[in-house]
Amino acid sequence: MHLHVERHPGPDPVLLVHGFATTGALTWEATGWVAALAEAGRGAVVPDLRGHGASASPHEPALYSPDQLAADLIAVLDEQGLQRVDVIGYSMGSWVALALAGSAPERVRRLVVGGIGTVEQFGHWGVEAVQRAILDGADALPADNPLAPLLSSLREAPGVDREALAACAAGMARHPLPLPSLERPGAPAPVLVVVGEVDPVAQGADEAARLLGAELVVLPRRNHITTLSARGFKQAALPFLGASVSV
Repeated sequence: MHLHVERHPGPDPVLLVHGFATTGALTWEATGWVAALAEAGRGAVVPDLRGHGASASPHEPALYSPDQLAADLIAVLDEQGLQRVDVIGYSMGSWVALALAGSAPERVRRLVVGGIGTVEQFGHWGVEAVQRAILDGADALPADNPLAPLLSSLREAPGVDREALAACAAGMARHPLPLPSLERPGAPAPVLVVVGEVDPVAQGADEAARLLGAELVVLPRRNHITTLSARGFKQAALPFLGASVSV
């Protein structure tokens, strides 16, 4: 499975895992994360997940699950010659990052997950409705559906493989969220959970943090889109990863 990966220079690189229907560059470069890490003296490894960006985009739902995408990340770490890294994930990327920490705990030193709670969104809102929105337009979803703003951007996004995204949504919804694999004392890696105060996608974030034995940071007045670029997210995550804060 070919994965497109950008390696940004700097020591002790952080693995950055993007969410659904976006790319590594849009999630982590355009929002200032790569620059903030560089300012803090850290490099970054930024893959496009399968089905996204310049990576391979299979159209079979069976080829998408948190564990499969986590296995892709292990292959990325191997290819980059990295044995153990800090990881930051956002939205669907947080579930993939948690699956990585659960299946290969020796590869994850510290883990920051943002934009999640305990609810798997594709199944919660109905996979068929989500797929119709991906393939036919976001107006197939009710306006108050928290996925609608994200999916509406697909019309403008260049080079998006909508069939792959529809398969990804169906495949991810078939699998339980990877929280239970970490629900025990002495979790494989220290975890920080960061969510926006008004992010409906992060429903159950306090419970997720409890299950993970994690610190929870709630950013006031931030939603699912604006949490990602928030200065407060970086100000919480960078010290957690042992990096200095200059943002």
